[in-house]
Amino acid sequence: MPDQFSFITEIPIRITDLNYGNHVGNDVFLSLIHEARVQFLQYHRYQEFDIEGKGLIMSDVAIEFKNEIFYGDKIKVSVAAGEFSKVSFDIFYKLEKGSTEKNVLVAKAKTGMVCYDYQLKKITAVPEKFIERLTHLK
Repeated sequence: MPDQFSFITEIPIRITDLNYGNHVGNDVFLSLIHEARVQFLQYHRYQEFDIEGKGLIMSDVAIEFKNEIFYGDKIKVSVAAGEFSKVSFDIFYKLEKGSTEKNVLVAKAKTGMVCYDYQLKKITAVPEKFIERLTHLK
């Protein structure tokens, strides 16, 4: 996990996010980080299909569950990009829910992203301008 995150969003938990255990299921955690990733890219003026003319494909995901989430919780998701290589990078997520005294960590996650040229149907280099914009902390 990085020490600093360049983006934070809040995502409310809906009744449809609950499973038979009456808490958020592990599949919904993936949906939460997907939503946070889309918002993170939009914040930096990108879309998954247009980062300096190229697209992104999620190549892997890891989620470490720490606490339960329930209906009505508002999840604060902190997002940062790092570990850039020629054709890929990672996006890191810290998911927390608020309490009266402090935020409680509910999960940590990472998605591996590969830069892809959808017209040529092949992996391509991560654009330098994209790297600069995503790694500049505001």
